[in-house]
Amino acid sequence: MKVILLEDVKALGKKGEVVDVNDGYARNCLIKKKLGIEATPKTLNDLKLKNANDEKVRQEVFEEAQEFSKELQDKIIEVKLKSGKDGRTFGSISPKEIAEAAKKQHGYDLDKKKMQLSEAIKTLGTYKVPIRLHPKVTAELTVKVTQM
Repeated sequence: MKVILLEDVKALGKKGEVVDVNDGYARNCLIKKKLGIEATPKTLNDLKLKNANDEKVRQEVFEEAQEFSKELQDKIIEVKLKSGKDGRTFGSISPKEIAEAAKKQHGYDLDKKKMQLSEAIKTLGTYKVPIRLHPKVTAELTVKVTQM
């Protein structure tokens, strides 16, 4: 019997796959526990339409991430850092502070967890901060650290 899996089943397949299993296993285990449904022409067509829709949505999200990446390239986020007379700074700039400054200055809602800072910024100057917007899209955000 052919079954469309509704969830990942260990040693059998991933969600959305069509697998061929014994009739008893399909009826008594997979269908009963709602791990799969019988693969009829209607359900196969529904699966095909769902996969096409999911692919379209994934493509739209990818394109939006690319557009946002291009928009971020032109912007500069200015963050102030306390510093002494001789140029020594007190503290550092974290991804959380960069995200808050981006929200205030440009209205961008950036996720601090997606910022890929190797270490906190501790000196004045201009930095390029990579931000992971999508698994395939990484944007460069320019952060200018000035004296408070």
